[in-house]
Amino acid sequence: MGAVCTAAGRISGFTDADPGRYPLRIHLPPTPLQIELAASSSSSTPKSRRRRRKKKKKMAPIAVGDSIPDGTLAWFDESDQLQQVSIHSLAAGKKVILFGVPGAFTPTCSMQHVPGFITSAEELKSKGVDEILLLSVNDPFVMKAWAKTYPENKHVKFLADGSGTYTRALGLELDLSEKGLGTRSRRFALLADDLKVKVANIEEGGAFTISGADEILKAL
Repeated sequence: MGAVCTAAGRISGFTDADPGRYPLRIHLPPTPLQIELAASSSSSTPKSRRRRRKKKKKMAPIAVGDSIPDGTLAWFDESDQLQQVSIHSLAAGKKVILFGVPGAFTPTCSMQHVPGFITSAEELKSKGVDEILLLSVNDPFVMKAWAKTYPENKHVKFLADGSGTYTRALGLELDLSEKGLGTRSRRFALLADDLKVKVANIEEGGAFTISGADEILKAL
């Protein structure tokens, strides 16, 4: 086989059995400089978009007197069927407790916060509470598995805010990226009557001091 390197950086060649000398051209791979320039060009738009996202205004934490925003959350119903449910469909015209935790299966949430509402559910109901809703930034399958660790539970609905969208709408997101947990929820407990917030017990970070069932009972 005969071959010659052309000035354009390509190899032109032909086989001995090819009297017509049809050229075979092989393109060399791009140089590191070309790759770097291409990467810089292709990533310029996403970077600018990321900068714009970072500038989005954070919602102020929900407070007494505010209306609970609507939003769609996922949960497994009593028949073990995955459902999409809106908060307003559960809370409009009712007295509702909405409490949030930083994460499923975490120690304080699992051993103190959630059990407190489960064991106090009957008393809360006797004082006029219609719904007790638990919110966490986890997927619905994690929430389902977590709920099954409380076989005594009859009244607390385990709602999944997988993307954290509803938690951000409440202004209660908690950035735990440095701990490898991403965006989670601050620990909180809200008491709302026909969507209006009557009590807003919001913790600093994941602390557990004012957001338990006992504090809500005192307010009823």
